[in-house]
Amino acid sequence: MKMRVLLFLLVAAMAFLQTGCKSMSAKGRNNVVSKWKTFADMKSTFDLIEPGVTTEAELIDLGFGPSTNSNVRVLTYLDMMNRFLPNNSVKVEDLPVAVREALAQQEKSHAYELEVIDERNKRYGNLLLDVLSFDRKTCYYGWNFKALILVNDDRVVYKLWSGQPNTERHERKTRPLGPIQELEGLLGRFVR
Repeated sequence: MKMRVLLFLLVAAMAFLQTGCKSMSAKGRNNVVSKWKTFADMKSTFDLIEPGVTTEAELIDLGFGPSTNSNVRVLTYLDMMNRFLPNNSVKVEDLPVAVREALAQQEKSHAYELEVIDERNKRYGNLLLDVLSFDRKTCYYGWNFKALILVNDDRVVYKLWSGQPNTERHERKTRPLGPIQELEGLLGRFVR
């Protein structure tokens, strides 16, 4: 009788480990601290900015200024020239009028650049193979948003955004020798 119970427990444990348990899979998160929780939140706030109308104080109130957001980078007109005129194939005449005027104003103009990334990861697959490093599968998902806002004489004159509302990529690491392969680097240091 004891043997049957022991065998049953062993089979149950193996089945549990073979099928994996979602709550036991590793999870992670990599994000920039910001007031925006979703891509849509950030985009809708960005859409409130009106070139020619929004003042720098209003821009800061919206969360796009360095005093309200630690992820905002302030660009000088020289930084803006590098952004908008990266090489000789791009001419000043090719730029939007508002950008040309801001660059011409030099010290009176500056830009705010902001990038928000919210990326999470979740390991999936066979828990036993993952724990023993034979086969690790990870799904990375989230969103990202970049904003560039030009300010000239205390007023927003130009804005530009880019980003991805949904990102997803999968990574798989296979090691035929499992945990023994992880020792390879350690052993290599001692052999030298």
